[in-house]
Amino acid sequence: MGELKYLNKYLFRYRYRLALGAVFVIISNYFGVIPAKIIRRAFDLVNENITLYKLFSGFSNQDSIYQIFGKTMLIFGASVLLMAILRGIFLFFMRQTIIVVSRYIEYDLKNDIYNHYQHLSLSFYRRNNTGDLMNRISEDVSRVRMYVGPAIMYTINTVVLFLMVITTMASINLKLTIFALLPLPLMAIVIYYVNSIIHRKSENIQEQLSNLSTFTQETFSGIRVLKAYGREQRSREDFEAQSEEYKKRSMGLARVQAFFYPTVLLLAGMSVVLTVYIGGVEVKNGNITPGNIAEFIVYINQLTFPMMSLGWVTSLIQRGAASQKRINEFMHTEPDIKSGTLKEEPIRGKVEFRNVSFTYPDTGIQALKNVSFVAESGDFIAFIGRTGSGKSTIANLLARMYDVNAGEILIDDRNIKDYDLHHLRDAMGYVPQEVFLFSDTISNNIGFGVNKVIEEQVFAAAKNAAVYENIQAFPHGFETTIGERGITLSGGQKQRVSIARAIIKEPNIMVFDDCLSAVDTKTEEEILSNLGKVMENKTSVIISHRVSSIKNADKIFVIDNGVIIESGYHEALLEQKGEYFELYEKQLLEEEEISE
Repeated sequence: MGELKYLNKYLFRYRYRLALGAVFVIISNYFGVIPAKIIRRAFDLVNENITLYKLFSGFSNQDSIYQIFGKTMLIFGASVLLMAILRGIFLFFMRQTIIVVSRYIEYDLKNDIYNHYQHLSLSFYRRNNTGDLMNRISEDVSRVRMYVGPAIMYTINTVVLFLMVITTMASINLKLTIFALLPLPLMAIVIYYVNSIIHRKSENIQEQLSNLSTFTQETFSGIRVLKAYGREQRSREDFEAQSEEYKKRSMGLARVQAFFYPTVLLLAGMSVVLTVYIGGVEVKNGNITPGNIAEFIVYINQLTFPMMSLGWVTSLIQRGAASQKRINEFMHTEPDIKSGTLKEEPIRGKVEFRNVSFTYPDTGIQALKNVSFVAESGDFIAFIGRTGSGKSTIANLLARMYDVNAGEILIDDRNIKDYDLHHLRDAMGYVPQEVFLFSDTISNNIGFGVNKVIEEQVFAAAKNAAVYENIQAFPHGFETTIGERGITLSGGQKQRVSIARAIIKEPNIMVFDDCLSAVDTKTEEEILSNLGKVMENKTSVIISHRVSSIKNADKIFVIDNGVIIESGYHEALLEQKGEYFELYEKQLLEEEEISE
């Protein structure tokens, strides 16, 4: 139950609704207890009047006694029916308050989890897979809702009913009450023992469900690769294996529950047997009436369903606790990147790295070693190097997806950590190396980074990214809905839409992380020419492995193994005959071979 304490703030938030629901529980159970008293009086009345009716056998008064007796029984029957109707009405009100509260809590919890996900750093998403994240915000929250809804409702109902029934029973005959409830301690022992088993098995089930969700999500995301390699059969076999493991764990829990319910029914049956036997002895001794036995049996039957539901409620609580534990693991995770407070001061665009070193926390790979450079506001700087040299790390650090291990990054001569994260990123246009497009219209994908999408701005951004003509060729133009991750577009089209998405923001700092690798040379030149106009007097940072993309930069930095080994403008670097010259010569040779 310790993990479920996290939900107390939500229960407190809706305390008045829950209190009203508890009132409805009390009223409904009150109307549930009264029929037993009516049945007792009716039973005793029948017992007494049958004897009286026989005494007047042969007399004219016998018919009058029969009529009075019949009307009285009809009143008793109508009273029982009325109590049942009233109880049903308040049971409805009970569900409409407590179950509705559980839906409110489910809504709040999902929103809180999603908002927390948004604040977590990029390193968190590198450590955790998407399927697991989705399962915790969907399946786990649903199981928690079953705790704050049905489990709490039936627990309150059971406690209130037990108190009312046992109090009433004890006031009639304490001895009979003790014997009737004698199996309950044994039931408590069984519940205590089964609880731990259910809790452990519930955690195992949720863990496997996350594995199944992750496998399914990855399969559908990579369906193109799956089909290209003809691995459908292998994928089906793997999915079947994952499903089989989930079934095995679920069946294990079902077996425990299957043992639980018959045990509860057996103990409830023992209560009825003891009630009849001990009640008969007490009637013989003149301590109670036969109607009290009937009354006690009604009470025992009223307690049977709560007894049976104890197993189900226990399962709900344990599964809810297991799911809440998984949710708490993420909710208690603090983001690595803490937002600063500076957001009033406009960002002009000066960028400086001072002796920056960075090691990826998950892999331990040192990506940058003592890197230093300065880009004045309005400068066009570029980084080039082989794969794995640390180029993309500079873009990630500049967008503050990670924080440096040593040194500092300055924006307008202020430490990047001082800035409010939203303010910093709002002033920056970032085109990542791995393009991601949403399953939405092209227009909405381009306008993703702005609050209000204006058609003319979308068109202008598309033209500057040299993708306008391609989009217009689609049957629905800019209103064309692209598939998941932009699967319906080519690699070059996706890159250019991503560039348009950054351009439309009109940022003061633009970071392009190898975003022209999938476009041809002619289109690349057109895009760079347009960007030169769009980014005039604004800071531009281009990261590339192609010399053609960066040769017009004000300053070029050559990176190798996380260290800047050369820097200067294009012609000066060629004259040095170093790493940059080798890259340039190699790419020229490759272009000549392609043209031939």
